[in-house]
Amino acid sequence: QVQLVESGGGLVQAGGALKLSCAASGSTISINIMGWYRQAPGKERELVATVSRLGTKIYAESVKGRCTISRDNAKNSVYLQMNSLKPEDTAVYYCISRDWGQTNYWGQGTQVTVSS
Repeated sequence: QVQLVESGGGLVQAGGALKLSCAASGSTISINIMGWYRQAPGKERELVATVSRLGTKIYAESVKGRCTISRDNAKNSVYLQMNSLKPEDTAVYYCISRDWGQTNYWGQGTQVTVSS
């Protein structure tokens, strides 16, 4: 019932910055949590950051101080500003939404590659 489309990924040098965007459509009134996970080759998918409709934010320790999550409820969108990027940040980044019934929805993913 919810579709998510990510954008903003790409190739950036270490120390650079990117801003990822995710737009939700469908039954957007049902969405509570929105955020980002990432998955590097051969690794488990891991949480990056999430934010609730009321603004409660959770960050992974690895990105605290470098990333900022925000959302625009009116536009049904969530954003991830990433600064001081490191090669270890290279991964496919997936947008996630969780509705009031605790059902998760996933975007297709956008590639972020950080070169040294």
